[in-house]
Amino acid sequence: MRFSNGILLISHLLLDTACGFTPRVSPYMYRRSTQMAEGNSEPIDRTLVGIDDQLGYEAFDPTAGDSPAVSRNNKGEVWIKQRARPRRNRKSVAMRNMVRENIITPANFIYPLFIHDGDTNFAIESMPGCERHTLTSMLSEIRESWSYGVRTFILFPKIPDELKTNLASECYNPEGIIPRALRMIKEEFPDSILCTDVALDPYSDQGHDGAVEDGKILNDVTITQLCKQVVCQARAGADVVAPSDMMDGRVGAIRDALDSEGFTDVSILAYTAKYASAYYGPFRDALDSHPGFGDKKTYQQNPANGAEALIEARLDEAEGADMLMVKPGMPYLDVIRRLKDNSNLPIAAYHVSGEYAMIKAAVERGWLDEKDVVLESLMCFKRAGADIILTYYAKQAAKWLTEDGL
Repeated sequence: MRFSNGILLISHLLLDTACGFTPRVSPYMYRRSTQMAEGNSEPIDRTLVGIDDQLGYEAFDPTAGDSPAVSRNNKGEVWIKQRARPRRNRKSVAMRNMVRENIITPANFIYPLFIHDGDTNFAIESMPGCERHTLTSMLSEIRESWSYGVRTFILFPKIPDELKTNLASECYNPEGIIPRALRMIKEEFPDSILCTDVALDPYSDQGHDGAVEDGKILNDVTITQLCKQVVCQARAGADVVAPSDMMDGRVGAIRDALDSEGFTDVSILAYTAKYASAYYGPFRDALDSHPGFGDKKTYQQNPANGAEALIEARLDEAEGADMLMVKPGMPYLDVIRRLKDNSNLPIAAYHVSGEYAMIKAAVERGWLDEKDVVLESLMCFKRAGADIILTYYAKQAAKWLTEDGL
């Protein structure tokens, strides 16, 4: 068994090398390739009598003495007097599937896509496997994702520098890249759920989510621009708008703007607890939207705070949000749980670019099994209380789930 598996591993490595890829072989990869499928198959004498006789030293016997740690059953076998044994519910695949508390499906995913006006795709170095898509490539990516059951997408645009301004007026240009992309997708995939990012930073020459004056982000001026943005997006076919700006009062203003134009069915997925996190770097690489100065700590939440998320959640609910999001995801599972326990609205988690990049880096070095760690991570979001998961792994995870028959 081990010899044949070793030959198989070597053949794969030779094939990969011949194709121009030089893999890194780590001890982890070797262990995974050589372990026996079912472990030891030799029967064990469960009395364990005499097993230590040849050791050459005296071993402690847990079954001996007036207060033995281990008893013996009617067959003389070692026995722990434990009636409740949780492992009974884990004893087989069928049993584990029967009692599992949570399940993820492709319907839970929102797939973020980076797009740009260009003739070719642009690889994002800090996010291996992700690209800045042309609009034609975007449609191909959506088509393939549909084949695995992914139906919901959120678009993030790379805007040329010459179109960026402090007031970000390009964000509500009806012939801008986002409205054009929405129309294209709706024409070919009318049953897709299309989400749009609502914030000024991709369109800002300041690199911030709002309009800037004397180094400050202007809350109400920014919201005015966001209202123009959401109406433009709704007119182009957006099903869900997702304000990520963290301005105070923006959810209520956006709801009123949509309703006043007849878009009462357009949903709001509020970035309720968006933290001033260090995990966003690769995303900002993808859109070339790093802050032009300072940071975003005057409007995004302090990573040290959890209760503050409940303040934001209550406000967003009262202002008309339909769903609440926590961003980032994995380091903030406790915040996801807090929102789930305190709100009846659906909760979303954003598995952000930094989380994605860390997994990719470890996988590239052979330190982690990509499929196992990704599906575990996504399940953790669900277990913590997330109903919706935004993840760059949406298509790949959906493919894995489909292949596994889930």
